Amino acid sequence: MTALAGSLVAFSANAGEMSVSGSANLTYTGNSGQEDAASNSNNTDIGSDGSRWGMGRSLTFSGSGEMDNGWTVSVSQTIANGAQTAHGITLDMGDAGTVDYQNSTSARGIGKIADMIPTADEDAGNGLDTDGTAGNSGISGKVTGGIKGFHYNKAMDMVEVGIGYAPKGGANVGAGSTSGSGGNASTVGGFIKLDPIDGLEIGAGWGDSATAAAGSEGQTDDHSTYYATYVYGPVTVGYQVSEIDVYNSASDSEHEAFGILYAINDELSVSYQDRTNDVAGNTVDEEIDGWSAAYTMGSMTFKAHRNKGKGMDNTVSMESEHTEVGVTFAF
Repeated sequence: MTALAGSLVAFSANAGEMSVSGSANLTYTGNSGQEDAASNSNNTDIGSDGSRWGMGRSLTFSGSGEMDNGWTVSVSQTIANGAQTAHGITLDMGDAGTVDYQNSTSARGIGKIADMIPTADEDAGNGLDTDGTAGNSGISGKVTGGIKGFHYNKAMDMVEVGIGYAPKGGANVGAGSTSGSGGNASTVGGFIKLDPIDGLEIGAGWGDSATAAAGSEGQTDDHSTYYATYVYGPVTVGYQVSEIDVYNSASDSEHEAFGILYAINDELSVSYQDRTNDVAGNTVDEEIDGWSAAYTMGSMTFKAHRNKGKGMDNTVSMESEHTEVGVTFAF
């Protein structure tokens, strides 16, 4: 019995640990501006958002274990609203850094620092539409690290570096298979962060991402971004500029953003963001601003934000507005 018990204990340690976390949120949302325009030929639904109440929920399953050489490996799987949204494997090599493979996220290489502007809730582009006619397609001018792939990260004193690689492919790939047709160019990129003094962080990133320009399959756009954030007591300010040099096109974009966050106390924070995207050869800039607030009480957080954009898709007649109030429960 003693020998058997010892074997079971040893097996449990080798198997590692598993955990589950999750969240549920309830929101009230409204859209207006051009995004409220008619969506049928009879113009019978102008000004109608339909039901504005919505619910979201997610579960994240995580597992980790230690290898014989002291390294640790972990795996995670997120299910949001009943569907798989993200999963990945991470290898922590101690002083040698970490390397991971993630699906369904652009958070690798330069994508890790695509948006460093402080916010209490969502960024100023949340819920806005690039052409002002349909919801939640985002804003223009942000850099990316590719949809899926590898990322290496290493922190050393006041310096942190990251390198990302997203292989070309048209779909997520299971073990022992390939993505099939639809591949374009691979995405590569990296970043460097510096903490020269208390409260100040500066960083820069560069990368090449598969272009969306018609007839340019296999070619890449050049991405770059630079940012600085500074924390002074309850106030955090941030400034960031990003550029995308589009392959074989004059439609290069320059994205400028700044924001300020004020932590009124440990539970309540408010923030403001302003963003501008300029496309070369276009006289209209995409101009976006938004405010947000969050109040946390234990595992419950009340959040609100209101965002507004004009000149969406760099078109003078396109506007988009989004307001959202909600409560999130974490467990």
